[in-house]
Amino acid sequence: MPIVDSNARSAAAVLEAPARETMRAAVYTGESTIAVQSIPVPEIGPGEMLIRVHSCGICHTDLKKIEYNLLPPPRVFGHETAGDVAGLGEGVEGWQVGDRVLVFHHIPCMECFYCRHKLYAQCLVYKKVGVTAGYEPAGGGFSQYVRVMPWIVKRGVEKIPAGVPYEHASFVEPLNTCLKGVVQLDPKPDDVVVILGQGPIGLLFTMLVKRSGATMLATDTMPYRKELAVRFGALAAYDPLDPALQSHIMDLTNGRGADAIIVAASAPGIVGQAVAYSRPGSRILLFAQTSHKERIELSGADVCVGERTIFGSYSASVDLQKESAELVFSGELPVEDLISHRMPLDQIAAGIDLALHPKPTSLKIIVQPQRLT
Repeated sequence: MPIVDSNARSAAAVLEAPARETMRAAVYTGESTIAVQSIPVPEIGPGEMLIRVHSCGICHTDLKKIEYNLLPPPRVFGHETAGDVAGLGEGVEGWQVGDRVLVFHHIPCMECFYCRHKLYAQCLVYKKVGVTAGYEPAGGGFSQYVRVMPWIVKRGVEKIPAGVPYEHASFVEPLNTCLKGVVQLDPKPDDVVVILGQGPIGLLFTMLVKRSGATMLATDTMPYRKELAVRFGALAAYDPLDPALQSHIMDLTNGRGADAIIVAASAPGIVGQAVAYSRPGSRILLFAQTSHKERIELSGADVCVGERTIFGSYSASVDLQKESAELVFSGELPVEDLISHRMPLDQIAAGIDLALHPKPTSLKIIVQPQRLT
């Protein structure tokens, strides 16, 4: 099939292309609706890459965009993407058709004010989505093929080693976002760290903080997730409304309160709960507070007089790209234990509903676009 048009991309020499002109994609059509449709396979140009998507995790940022209709349709979401190189544009070096790869959808310019201060998520280039299945770029991983734009090809593609499942590789991007937060939090071996929320992201935080040697306590409302938190290194896990949690924190810290808190869930009053669990001078990481509509009410004295540091961490860091990939590829982190469902593309609506309304043992849901049934 021709994947180079006769206009701006006519100079591209595509080394290989899929032998098809259309593909299946889960298209956001508005009104909180996803429809699996047949759309054109994306055309690539100079410096670009075409990836045949094998696995893409369902992320809560995509869920929010769909559920609350945050962006205009049509779009194809999905950004935790792993697959095979299916085509290469002119000038692309270091890659071959057939390479097994994962792709980051945001990569910074490395030159602007924010990049010089390592605040990559604030870079204007970083804010542009550089991976698409068509329409307005939105990640595109909920489709059979994605087009990767030149600045992403240069810095945002990682090769998957032989023997590493695509589903595992799709964790590299979300793991990077968690690792970035943990690096900023900088837990010490003698710290007591409380992690609020043990969904897939909270459990990744638990795995990462374990590596620091800190003592961890965790909260979640679902018994299975609490069991996993303990398996992955937490000393104990509680229902967030259980008053025994605060008693345990105080017992562990001689009445001071936790040294650090990770807020890995979003719920009314959860940040105030974090402050109540923490000691003066503690560090509190807000990771799940991504909605502009969310409001947080705290005592100013708890922050000022209590000398607490409350900070946010958002999206991935290019500086941690290799490290996050190695943590997954090496098997050091048991990401397989987080996968509860592998779903074909035509069941994505059910997968999204399950992610929004989890069952007792549901966790990470992986969409496999090459499977249709």
